[in-house]
Amino acid sequence: MLAQLRPAIVMIALFTILTGVAYPLAITGIGQAAFPLKANGSVIEQNEKIVGSSLIGQNFASDRYFHGRPSATSAPDPADASKTVDAPYNAANSSGSNLGPTSKKLVDRVSGAIEAEFAAGRIDVVAADAVTTSASGLDPHISPQFAAAQVPAVARARGLSEARVRDLVEAHSEGRIAGLIGEPRVNVLLLNLALDALH
Repeated sequence: MLAQLRPAIVMIALFTILTGVAYPLAITGIGQAAFPLKANGSVIEQNEKIVGSSLIGQNFASDRYFHGRPSATSAPDPADASKTVDAPYNAANSSGSNLGPTSKKLVDRVSGAIEAEFAAGRIDVVAADAVTTSASGLDPHISPQFAAAQVPAVARARGLSEARVRDLVEAHSEGRIAGLIGEPRVNVLLLNLALDALH
């Protein structure tokens, strides 16, 4: 029996060391050496203070900033832990709304968002990502169309020319990866930080 147990124990110990220690350390080391920013969460710092991550959207409420797409994330209700309340861009609870196209709640929310955007004067053409949530609820990007639609309102709120703000949007627009993968996009946090840097 010992002759059968010994190889099994040796194999368990060997593969535990290989797959549980050596492999994770090697991959972590390669990631830290080759892609240190990405391996550490793409954290953005300003004046030695963390202001966010380029991978996670934030809720910008001021008219002085470009707004990201709506977020459907939630958090436990402080009054009743068995229920949830809306908590936009809650990175601890990434989720979509799971509402289908026939959902009255979804139709009402999208209609309300369209009316709010028009009423605030932020947009004159509604891009789909201006009123719909992403699957994660934390999408850091918006379409160039949505960014361009917000240019007049942001320029007005900051006292800048529309041309200057539009140039900033174009400078922060990213194309498809290798010309094929994904959609053209603008990172909202990076764009808003560049806006702040203008002054």
